[in-house]
Amino acid sequence: MRKAQISRKTTETDIEVKLVIEGKGDYQIETGVGFLDHMLSLLARHGLFDISIKATGDLQVDSHHTVEDVGLCLGKAFGEALGSKEKIARYGSSRVPMNEALAEADVDFSSRPFMVFNASLAGTKVGEFDVELAREFLQAFANAAMLTLHINLLYGHNVHHCIEAVFKALGRALGQAVRLDDRIQGVMSTKGEL
Repeated sequence: MRKAQISRKTTETDIEVKLVIEGKGDYQIETGVGFLDHMLSLLARHGLFDISIKATGDLQVDSHHTVEDVGLCLGKAFGEALGSKEKIARYGSSRVPMNEALAEADVDFSSRPFMVFNASLAGTKVGEFDVELAREFLQAFANAAMLTLHINLLYGHNVHHCIEAVFKALGRALGQAVRLDDRIQGVMSTKGEL
């Protein structure tokens, strides 16, 4: 079973992440940032990953450090759980509607971190969540997981729905990309390594 446990403690955050790739979509997520908890529960459920996250951070400042560091830890957990990436599909793509919003996520576990974020998110907050932190989380996640990530919000006006569609699409795309295929010898690359 592919799994990982990551701990990170700084002067700003204290985070523990547990990830099981071959999960059922179970989650226990407590970051102190309610909207982030909601988005990560969607990622777990729609990717069928078991994810446990316990995080405390300097929320008296704002939620930036917590959101970014959770992204780093979860990304690192994916990288560690996948190891050499042998026999994984490598690529995943998903388009998800959420009421009036439609989002697409495309991933490549390429070992070359990169992100394209085509999403215009109106407003500054969803509840107490700073909307700009969705991008910060995704950038940290892509960097730490060593993957290429393309996010496209095709349309939508309710910001909650827009971000929710993004996280659901990401969960589903990740679920595709990490699937094992016994037909693949080594890694899915003509170079012989990722």
